[in-house]
Amino acid sequence: MHGFMISTLKQAKRIIVIVIGFTVLIVGIALIVLPGPAILVIPVGLAILATEFLWARRLLVRFKWKTRRLKNTISRKMQGNAPEQSEPK
Repeated sequence: MHGFMISTLKQAKRIIVIVIGFTVLIVGIALIVLPGPAILVIPVGLAILATEFLWARRLLVRFKWKTRRLKNTISRKMQGNAPEQSEPK
């Protein structure tokens, strides 16, 4: 009985994480066309989903890499030229 309750609690936690993660992600996608900070909300939704899904973790890593690359590009343009980073695999 105790093992069943632990299993049920894990499943309930997973369902809650999935529902909250997808809700935050959908709100972030909606904020692309609506006024709001989509660039902040989408990674939060991916981070929540990344606790349960590998595809979300991969998208989050790619988003972080592209954000870092954009930041470096902007810094180079403001200061001078520097070599570019290569994309993670």
